[in-house]
Amino acid sequence: MTDVLHESPEDAAFRAEARAWLAAHAPERLPTADEPEYVSAAKAWQAQLADNGWGAITWPVQHGGRGGTSGQWGIFIQEQQALGAFAGLFAIGLAMAGPTVIAHGTAEQQQRYLPPMLRGDEVWCQLFSEPGAGSDLAGLSCRAVLDGDEYVVNGQKVWTSAAHHSDWGILLVRTDPDQPKHRGITYLLLDMHSAGIEVRPLRQMTGDAHFNEVFLTDVRVPAANVLGDVNGGWGVAMTTLANERAFMGGAGPGRTFDELLELARRHGRTGEAVVRQDLAAAYVRFQLVRYLGTRAKTAPEVGMLMKLFYAGHLKQLGDLAMALQGPAGLVADGAWQQQFLSAPSIRIAGGSDEIQRNIIGERVLGLPPDVRVDKQVPFRDLSR
Repeated sequence: MTDVLHESPEDAAFRAEARAWLAAHAPERLPTADEPEYVSAAKAWQAQLADNGWGAITWPVQHGGRGGTSGQWGIFIQEQQALGAFAGLFAIGLAMAGPTVIAHGTAEQQQRYLPPMLRGDEVWCQLFSEPGAGSDLAGLSCRAVLDGDEYVVNGQKVWTSAAHHSDWGILLVRTDPDQPKHRGITYLLLDMHSAGIEVRPLRQMTGDAHFNEVFLTDVRVPAANVLGDVNGGWGVAMTTLANERAFMGGAGPGRTFDELLELARRHGRTGEAVVRQDLAAAYVRFQLVRYLGTRAKTAPEVGMLMKLFYAGHLKQLGDLAMALQGPAGLVADGAWQQQFLSAPSIRIAGGSDEIQRNIIGERVLGLPPDVRVDKQVPFRDLSR
Protein backbone atom coordinates (compact mmCIF):
# COMPACT_ATOMS: atom_id res chain seq x y z
CA MET A 1 0.00 0.00 0.00
CA THR A 2 1.33 3.43 -0.91
CA ASP A 3 1.34 5.80 2.05
CA VAL A 4 -0.63 8.91 1.09
CA LEU A 5 0.79 10.82 4.01
CA HIS A 6 4.27 12.08 3.19
CA GLU A 7 6.51 12.46 6.22
CA SER A 8 8.51 15.60 6.76
CA PRO A 9 12.17 15.40 5.70
CA GLU A 10 13.13 15.34 9.38
CA ASP A 11 10.80 12.43 10.19
CA ALA A 12 11.79 10.54 7.04
CA ALA A 13 15.46 10.89 8.02
CA PHE A 14 14.64 9.77 11.56
CA ARG A 15 12.79 6.70 10.27
CA ALA A 16 15.67 5.78 7.98
CA GLU A 17 18.18 6.11 10.83
CA ALA A 18 15.98 4.14 13.24
CA ARG A 19 15.29 1.40 10.68
CA ALA A 20 18.98 0.98 9.92
CA TRP A 21 19.99 0.82 13.57
CA LEU A 22 17.23 -1.62 14.48
CA ALA A 23 18.06 -3.85 11.51
CA ALA A 24 21.61 -4.11 12.83
CA HIS A 25 20.85 -4.48 16.54
CA ALA A 26 17.29 -5.70 17.23
CA PRO A 27 16.93 -9.20 18.67
CA GLU A 28 15.54 -11.84 16.33
CA ARG A 29 12.57 -12.21 18.63
CA LEU A 30 11.46 -10.81 21.97
CA PRO A 31 9.60 -13.30 24.18
CA THR A 32 5.89 -12.65 24.68
CA ALA A 33 4.45 -11.58 28.03
CA ASP A 34 3.38 -15.11 28.94
CA GLU A 35 6.90 -16.56 28.55
CA PRO A 36 9.11 -16.83 31.65
CA GLU A 37 12.08 -15.03 30.06
CA TYR A 38 9.94 -12.03 29.01
CA VAL A 39 11.06 -9.60 31.72
CA SER A 40 14.78 -10.37 31.57
CA ALA A 41 14.87 -10.20 27.77
CA ALA A 42 12.88 -6.95 27.70
CA LYS A 43 15.20 -5.38 30.29
CA ALA A 44 18.29 -6.35 28.33
CA TRP A 45 16.84 -4.84 25.14
CA GLN A 46 15.78 -1.62 26.87
CA ALA A 47 19.27 -1.22 28.34
CA GLN A 48 20.75 -1.59 24.86
CA LEU A 49 18.33 1.01 23.50
CA ALA A 50 19.20 3.45 26.29
CA ASP A 51 22.94 2.95 25.94
CA ASN A 52 22.68 3.83 22.25
CA GLY A 53 20.45 6.89 22.59
CA TRP A 54 17.14 5.24 21.66
CA GLY A 55 15.77 4.57 25.15
CA ALA A 56 13.32 7.48 25.43
CA ILE A 57 12.78 9.37 22.18
CA THR A 58 10.83 12.30 23.67
CA TRP A 59 12.73 12.78 26.95
CA PRO A 60 15.01 15.83 27.11
CA VAL A 61 18.63 15.18 26.26
CA GLN A 62 19.74 16.21 29.75
CA HIS A 63 17.76 13.31 31.18
CA GLY A 64 19.16 10.74 28.77
CA GLY A 65 16.52 11.09 26.08
CA ARG A 66 16.76 12.03 22.46
CA GLY A 67 14.78 15.29 22.63
CA GLY A 68 12.54 14.11 19.79
CA THR A 69 8.85 14.57 19.04
CA SER A 70 5.93 12.31 19.93
CA GLY A 71 5.61 11.61 16.22
CA GLN A 72 9.18 10.31 16.12
CA TRP A 73 8.49 8.09 19.10
CA GLY A 74 5.52 6.70 17.20
CA ILE A 75 7.80 6.05 14.23
CA PHE A 76 10.30 4.23 16.43
CA ILE A 77 7.56 2.07 17.93
CA GLN A 78 6.29 1.21 14.44
CA GLU A 79 9.76 0.17 13.34
CA GLN A 80 10.22 -1.96 16.46
CA GLN A 81 6.82 -3.59 15.98
CA ALA A 82 7.71 -4.46 12.39
CA LEU A 83 10.66 -6.49 13.73
CA GLY A 84 8.82 -7.91 16.75
CA ALA A 85 11.13 -5.92 19.03
CA PHE A 86 8.76 -3.61 20.92
CA ALA A 87 8.74 -4.23 24.69
CA GLY A 88 5.55 -2.68 26.05
CA LEU A 89 6.71 -3.50 29.58
CA PHE A 90 8.29 -0.04 29.89
CA ALA A 91 5.50 2.06 28.39
CA ILE A 92 4.15 3.27 31.74
CA GLY A 93 7.58 4.32 32.94
CA LEU A 94 8.80 5.94 29.75
CA ALA A 95 5.53 7.47 28.54
CA MET A 96 3.83 8.38 31.84
CA ALA A 97 5.90 8.20 35.02
CA GLY A 98 9.09 9.58 33.45
CA PRO A 99 7.56 12.71 31.88
CA THR A 100 5.72 13.39 35.15
CA VAL A 101 8.90 13.13 37.23
CA ILE A 102 10.62 15.40 34.71
CA ALA A 103 7.81 17.96 34.97
CA HIS A 104 7.17 17.89 38.72
CA GLY A 105 10.05 16.11 40.44
CA THR A 106 12.85 17.61 42.47
CA ALA A 107 16.42 17.35 41.22
CA GLU A 108 17.01 14.55 43.73
CA GLN A 109 13.94 12.62 42.52
CA GLN A 110 14.97 13.01 38.90
CA GLN A 111 18.48 11.76 39.63
CA ARG A 112 17.17 8.79 41.62
CA TYR A 113 14.34 7.55 39.39
CA LEU A 114 15.00 8.54 35.79
CA PRO A 115 18.28 6.69 34.99
CA PRO A 116 17.10 3.18 36.08
CA MET A 117 13.71 3.86 34.48
CA LEU A 118 15.40 4.75 31.20
CA ARG A 119 17.59 1.63 31.14
CA GLY A 120 14.77 -0.69 32.15
CA ASP A 121 16.42 -1.64 35.43
CA GLU A 122 13.18 -0.71 37.23
CA VAL A 123 9.72 -1.41 35.82
CA TRP A 124 6.87 0.97 36.70
CA CYS A 125 3.11 0.61 37.02
CA GLN A 126 0.19 3.03 37.51
CA LEU A 127 -1.89 2.83 40.70
CA PHE A 128 -4.76 5.21 39.93
CA SER A 129 -8.08 3.40 39.37
CA GLU A 130 -10.03 1.80 42.20
CA PRO A 131 -13.16 -0.40 42.33
CA GLY A 132 -15.17 2.72 43.21
CA ALA A 133 -13.13 5.31 41.30
CA GLY A 134 -12.56 4.67 37.61
CA SER A 135 -14.06 7.26 35.30
CA ASP A 136 -14.56 9.49 38.36
CA LEU A 137 -10.92 9.17 39.36
CA ALA A 138 -11.13 12.08 41.82
CA GLY A 139 -13.49 9.92 43.90
CA LEU A 140 -10.61 7.67 44.96
CA SER A 141 -10.59 6.59 48.59
CA CYS A 142 -7.19 4.89 49.05
CA ARG A 143 -6.04 6.69 52.22
CA ALA A 144 -2.59 7.91 53.28
CA VAL A 145 -2.01 9.24 56.80
CA LEU A 146 1.22 11.01 57.76
CA ASP A 147 3.11 9.28 60.59
CA GLY A 148 6.35 11.11 61.31
CA ASP A 149 8.29 11.23 58.05
CA GLU A 150 6.25 8.46 56.42
CA TYR A 151 2.77 8.01 55.00
CA VAL A 152 0.79 4.92 55.99
CA VAL A 153 -1.32 3.80 53.03
CA ASN A 154 -4.42 1.61 53.07
CA GLY A 155 -6.71 0.83 50.17
CA GLN A 156 -7.15 -1.03 46.91
CA LYS A 157 -6.26 -0.32 43.29
CA VAL A 158 -7.42 -2.19 40.19
CA TRP A 159 -6.65 -2.56 36.46
CA THR A 160 -2.96 -2.05 37.27
CA SER A 161 -1.02 -3.09 34.18
CA ALA A 162 2.18 -5.08 34.81
CA ALA A 163 2.02 -4.64 38.60
CA HIS A 164 3.23 -8.24 38.97
CA HIS A 165 6.44 -7.28 37.14
CA SER A 166 6.90 -3.81 38.63
CA ASP A 167 9.49 -2.38 40.98
CA TRP A 168 7.86 1.03 41.39
CA GLY A 169 4.42 2.56 41.01
CA ILE A 170 2.87 5.99 40.62
CA LEU A 171 0.21 6.10 43.33
CA LEU A 172 -2.70 8.49 43.98
CA VAL A 173 -3.93 8.63 47.58
CA ARG A 174 -6.42 10.61 49.66
CA THR A 175 -4.48 12.69 52.21
CA ASP A 176 -7.15 15.20 53.27
CA PRO A 177 -10.80 14.01 53.27
CA ASP A 178 -11.93 17.41 54.58
CA GLN A 179 -11.15 19.03 51.24
CA PRO A 180 -13.25 18.63 48.06
CA LYS A 181 -12.34 15.47 46.22
CA HIS A 182 -10.01 17.04 43.64
CA ARG A 183 -7.98 18.95 46.25
CA GLY A 184 -7.19 16.35 48.89
CA ILE A 185 -5.18 13.99 46.67
CA THR A 186 -1.41 13.43 46.85
CA TYR A 187 0.82 11.76 44.26
CA LEU A 188 3.32 9.25 45.70
CA LEU A 189 6.15 7.20 44.24
CA LEU A 190 5.71 3.71 45.68
CA ASP A 191 8.31 0.97 46.07
CA MET A 192 6.33 -2.10 44.95
CA HIS A 193 8.53 -4.32 47.13
CA SER A 194 7.30 -2.62 50.32
CA ALA A 195 5.71 -4.70 53.07
CA GLY A 196 1.91 -4.79 52.97
CA ILE A 197 1.46 -4.91 49.17
CA GLU A 198 -0.43 -7.83 47.62
CA VAL A 199 -0.73 -8.12 43.84
CA ARG A 200 -3.39 -10.39 42.35
CA PRO A 201 -3.37 -10.87 38.54
CA LEU A 202 -6.70 -10.58 36.71
CA ARG A 203 -7.21 -13.06 33.87
CA GLN A 204 -8.70 -11.34 30.81
CA MET A 205 -10.84 -12.83 28.05
CA THR A 206 -7.73 -12.79 25.86
CA GLY A 207 -6.26 -15.43 28.16
CA ASP A 208 -3.55 -13.06 29.41
CA ALA A 209 -3.17 -11.68 32.92
CA HIS A 210 -1.99 -8.21 31.94
CA PHE A 211 -3.96 -6.33 34.59
CA ASN A 212 -3.89 -6.74 38.36
CA GLU A 213 -5.71 -5.71 41.49
CA VAL A 214 -3.40 -4.39 44.20
CA PHE A 215 -4.15 -4.36 47.93
CA LEU A 216 -2.24 -2.00 50.23
CA THR A 217 -2.33 -2.68 53.97
CA ASP A 218 -0.39 -0.33 56.27
CA VAL A 219 2.17 0.28 53.54
CA ARG A 220 4.75 2.84 54.66
CA VAL A 221 5.94 5.37 52.07
CA PRO A 222 8.60 7.99 52.86
CA ALA A 223 7.30 11.55 52.74
CA ALA A 224 10.26 12.28 50.45
CA ASN A 225 8.41 10.22 47.82
CA VAL A 226 5.69 12.84 47.36
CA LEU A 227 5.77 14.10 43.77
CA GLY A 228 4.67 17.73 43.60
CA ASP A 229 2.76 19.24 46.52
CA VAL A 230 0.89 17.48 49.30
CA ASN A 231 -2.84 17.64 48.44
CA GLY A 232 -1.85 18.91 44.98
CA GLY A 233 -1.70 15.49 43.35
CA TRP A 234 -4.61 16.08 40.99
CA GLY A 235 -2.63 18.54 38.90
CA VAL A 236 0.33 16.15 38.80
CA ALA A 237 -2.00 13.32 37.77
CA MET A 238 -3.26 15.41 34.86
CA THR A 239 0.29 15.50 33.50
CA THR A 240 0.41 11.72 33.68
CA LEU A 241 -2.99 11.24 32.05
CA ALA A 242 -2.24 13.69 29.23
CA ASN A 243 0.92 11.75 28.42
CA GLU A 244 -0.96 8.45 28.65
CA ARG A 245 -3.60 9.55 26.14
CA ALA A 246 -1.00 10.91 23.76
CA PHE A 247 0.95 7.65 23.95
CA MET A 248 -2.10 5.41 23.47
CA GLY A 249 -3.27 7.41 20.48
CA GLY A 250 0.14 8.03 18.96
CA ALA A 251 1.65 4.55 19.07
CA GLY A 252 -0.63 3.39 16.27
CA PRO A 253 -2.30 0.01 15.81
CA GLY A 254 -0.18 -3.11 15.83
CA ARG A 255 -1.95 -4.45 12.73
CA THR A 256 -1.64 -2.76 9.34
CA PHE A 257 -4.08 -2.23 6.48
CA ASP A 258 -1.96 -4.47 4.27
CA GLU A 259 -2.43 -7.31 6.77
CA LEU A 260 -6.18 -6.70 6.81
CA LEU A 261 -6.33 -6.72 3.01
CA GLU A 262 -4.28 -9.91 2.86
CA LEU A 263 -6.72 -11.52 5.32
CA ALA A 264 -9.66 -10.60 3.08
CA ARG A 265 -7.89 -12.02 0.02
CA ARG A 266 -6.95 -15.24 1.81
CA HIS A 267 -10.60 -15.87 2.65
CA GLY A 268 -11.79 -14.92 -0.83
CA ARG A 269 -13.89 -11.97 0.32
CA THR A 270 -12.54 -9.06 -1.76
CA GLY A 271 -15.15 -9.48 -4.46
CA GLU A 272 -18.05 -8.81 -2.09
CA ALA A 273 -19.48 -5.30 -2.33
CA VAL A 274 -20.08 -4.84 1.42
CA VAL A 275 -16.61 -6.16 2.28
CA ARG A 276 -15.04 -3.78 -0.22
CA GLN A 277 -16.89 -0.87 1.42
CA ASP A 278 -15.70 -2.01 4.86
CA LEU A 279 -12.11 -2.27 3.63
CA ALA A 280 -12.31 1.21 2.12
CA ALA A 281 -13.62 2.60 5.42
CA ALA A 282 -10.80 0.85 7.29
CA TYR A 283 -8.25 2.34 4.88
CA VAL A 284 -9.65 5.81 5.57
CA ARG A 285 -9.40 5.26 9.33
CA PHE A 286 -5.78 4.12 9.03
CA GLN A 287 -4.96 7.32 7.16
CA LEU A 288 -6.84 9.46 9.67
CA VAL A 289 -4.75 7.94 12.46
CA ARG A 290 -1.65 9.03 10.55
CA TYR A 291 -2.94 12.55 9.92
CA LEU A 292 -3.99 13.00 13.55
CA GLY A 293 -0.54 11.83 14.63
CA THR A 294 1.00 14.55 12.49
CA ARG A 295 -1.33 17.19 13.93
CA ALA A 296 -0.54 16.06 17.48
CA LYS A 297 3.07 17.21 17.03
CA THR A 298 2.00 20.86 17.14
CA ALA A 299 -1.44 20.68 18.82
CA PRO A 300 -1.34 18.87 22.19
CA GLU A 301 -5.14 18.75 22.47
CA VAL A 302 -5.19 16.42 19.47
CA GLY A 303 -3.89 13.70 21.81
CA MET A 304 -7.38 13.46 23.31
CA LEU A 305 -8.93 13.18 19.86
CA MET A 306 -6.35 10.56 18.91
CA LYS A 307 -7.12 8.39 21.90
CA LEU A 308 -10.88 8.52 21.28
CA PHE A 309 -10.58 7.85 17.55
CA TYR A 310 -7.97 5.12 18.04
CA ALA A 311 -10.19 3.21 20.49
CA GLY A 312 -13.09 3.16 18.03
CA HIS A 313 -10.78 2.24 15.16
CA LEU A 314 -9.43 -0.81 16.99
CA LYS A 315 -12.96 -1.99 17.80
CA GLN A 316 -14.06 -1.70 14.15
CA LEU A 317 -10.83 -3.31 12.96
CA GLY A 318 -11.29 -6.33 15.22
CA ASP A 319 -14.95 -6.70 14.22
CA LEU A 320 -14.09 -6.60 10.52
CA ALA A 321 -11.23 -9.08 10.85
CA MET A 322 -13.51 -11.58 12.58
CA ALA A 323 -16.26 -11.08 10.00
CA LEU A 324 -13.80 -11.71 7.16
CA GLN A 325 -12.85 -15.07 8.67
CA GLY A 326 -16.44 -16.20 9.10
CA PRO A 327 -17.09 -19.23 11.37
CA ALA A 328 -13.39 -20.14 11.18
CA GLY A 329 -12.59 -16.99 13.13
CA LEU A 330 -14.41 -18.36 16.16
CA VAL A 331 -12.08 -21.33 16.55
CA ALA A 332 -8.81 -19.81 15.38
CA ASP A 333 -6.26 -18.53 17.90
CA GLY A 334 -4.24 -15.81 16.21
CA ALA A 335 -3.29 -12.14 16.24
CA TRP A 336 -6.64 -11.01 14.85
CA GLN A 337 -8.49 -12.89 17.59
CA GLN A 338 -6.32 -11.12 20.17
CA GLN A 339 -7.08 -7.81 18.45
CA PHE A 340 -10.82 -8.49 18.64
CA LEU A 341 -10.76 -9.54 22.30
CA SER A 342 -8.48 -6.76 23.55
CA ALA A 343 -10.13 -3.86 21.68
CA PRO A 344 -12.88 -3.18 24.28
CA SER A 345 -10.29 -2.51 26.97
CA ILE A 346 -8.82 0.40 24.97
CA ARG A 347 -12.19 2.17 25.15
CA ILE A 348 -11.81 2.22 28.95
CA ALA A 349 -8.05 2.46 29.53
CA GLY A 350 -6.65 5.96 29.88
CA GLY A 351 -10.12 7.39 30.44
CA SER A 352 -13.32 5.99 28.94
CA ASP A 353 -14.73 7.18 25.63
CA GLU A 354 -17.38 9.13 27.54
CA ILE A 355 -14.76 10.93 29.62
CA GLN A 356 -12.76 11.78 26.48
CA ARG A 357 -15.87 13.29 24.89
CA ASN A 358 -16.51 15.40 27.98
CA ILE A 359 -12.93 16.68 27.96
CA ILE A 360 -13.03 17.46 24.25
CA GLY A 361 -16.38 19.24 24.62
CA GLU A 362 -15.23 21.41 27.50
CA ARG A 363 -11.55 22.05 26.74
CA VAL A 364 -11.46 21.97 22.95
CA LEU A 365 -14.93 23.07 21.86
CA GLY A 366 -15.56 25.40 24.81
CA LEU A 367 -18.96 23.89 25.64
CA PRO A 368 -20.53 24.48 29.08
CA PRO A 369 -19.16 22.02 31.64
CA ASP A 370 -21.17 19.18 33.10
CA VAL A 371 -23.09 19.99 36.26
CA ARG A 372 -20.95 18.69 39.14
CA VAL A 373 -22.89 19.01 42.37
CA ASP A 374 -20.11 17.42 44.42
CA LYS A 375 -17.22 19.57 43.24
CA GLN A 376 -17.08 21.81 46.30
CA VAL A 377 -18.27 19.26 48.88
CA PRO A 378 -15.69 17.89 51.34
CA PHE A 379 -14.82 14.34 50.36
CA ARG A 380 -15.83 12.81 53.70
CA ASP A 381 -19.39 14.17 53.20
CA LEU A 382 -19.90 12.50 49.83
CA SER A 383 -22.14 9.46 49.51
CA ARG A 384 -20.12 6.42 48.47
